[in-house]
Amino acid sequence: MLDFVKPSPAGTTWGLGGTCVNVGCIPKKLMHQAAQLGQNIKDASSYGWKISEQPGHKWEEMVENVQMHIKSLNFGYRAELMTNNVKYINAYGVFTDPHTVEAVDKKGKVHKLSADQFIIAVGGRPRLPDIPGKELGISSDDIFALKTPPGKTLVIGASYVALECAGFIHGVGFETDVMMRSIPLRGFDQQMAGQIVSYMKEEGVNFIEGASPTSIEQLDDGAKMVHWKLSDGTEGSGKYDTVLFAVGRDVCTDQMGLENAGVVINPKNKKIPVVNEQTNVPHIYAIGDVIDGDSLNPPSALTELTPVAIQAGKLLAKRLYEDATKVMDYQKVATTVYTPLEYGCVGLSEDEAINLYGEERIEVYHAYYKPLEWTVPHRGDNACYTKLICSIDDNERVLGFHICGPNAGDITQGFAVAMKCGATKQDFDDTVGIHPTTAEEVTTLSVTKRSGESAERTGC
Repeated sequence: MLDFVKPSPAGTTWGLGGTCVNVGCIPKKLMHQAAQLGQNIKDASSYGWKISEQPGHKWEEMVENVQMHIKSLNFGYRAELMTNNVKYINAYGVFTDPHTVEAVDKKGKVHKLSADQFIIAVGGRPRLPDIPGKELGISSDDIFALKTPPGKTLVIGASYVALECAGFIHGVGFETDVMMRSIPLRGFDQQMAGQIVSYMKEEGVNFIEGASPTSIEQLDDGAKMVHWKLSDGTEGSGKYDTVLFAVGRDVCTDQMGLENAGVVINPKNKKIPVVNEQTNVPHIYAIGDVIDGDSLNPPSALTELTPVAIQAGKLLAKRLYEDATKVMDYQKVATTVYTPLEYGCVGLSEDEAINLYGEERIEVYHAYYKPLEWTVPHRGDNACYTKLICSIDDNERVLGFHICGPNAGDITQGFAVAMKCGATKQDFDDTVGIHPTTAEEVTTLSVTKRSGESAERTGC
């Protein structure tokens, strides 16, 4: 197994385990938790807790503790590879022909390796905009190990990475702006995305909408002056301590000699078309972020998720070496966006369902709700929301599940099983909710969008 991390433009590097462990899901969720704890401290006084002194957050301590946890995971993976007799080489691999890879380590030593089968799982790295001064910004590769507090921060982008980072940076006490060129959370249900943005605005995150950065310059006091252009042609600027780019990710396929191995890539996105993870070269396979979701049957947008890569890798290994036949199902994959108001979903967005089935052939059951825990501090009126998108022609089979609210990930995981089993709206209705939980809201939905009735809730 080859694994090598090229330092980010800002100089950040990390250990074994890939994006998720080092600069993705793990540190993101931990820093999200740090922000959530800050909110809990604010709520505590309503529950009778007397905080003796004004609570403050120490960025350096959070980063140190998060990084220590990540290093323990790096060590664990290394030990696991040794236990399972996997030879690990910390070197950058490049194909020289269809059966040979040359890997160069940080000391310049070349390892020449040949194999019967290859699995490409190199993932991606953050994209930087091509503007003057881009080197003054950082990316999600850097924020989780940032040794000094970010101060006033501009997050450029409106992806889930952008909104999650903006959420926890603001949540631990720093003034935060989000520069959004077009729509938030592209690829996700836009009503739910709007719910998240509205909540973040109410919490104090400032959104600069319809704007694209044009340049960044270093000021004498160490701050950065960011210039941007708005969609109406006007220009603006602002002074920030940290500029975080989260404008998308590019897969790492263009500098690994795939052309020498004969592996075809999609010229538009550099991703690799596959059939059951097999590339056009029969003995070379690809899993994870590098696969082209449009080549799947049916196509799937949700390929860039760690658990998807893990599941695909397990099934591929069993097909290659245990004579198994089961293939990866890329449909109805659940995911969660860890913004300050969490958002979990499985299946189709409302727009996707309308495009596929027609607006008259789907029924959308929906409700706003307030978690019981939010009632005593008197916050979040109509902030939380859930909906089920159902097929009228198929016994109201649930096509899409969406929920915005606390613990959305844990809630969504359970309902994802129901979705994989082909649950109908009646199955949800027949399920007795656990009271009082936010998850029970999904078992009591009765108002449809078509009815025009209010979806707001009152009482317990």
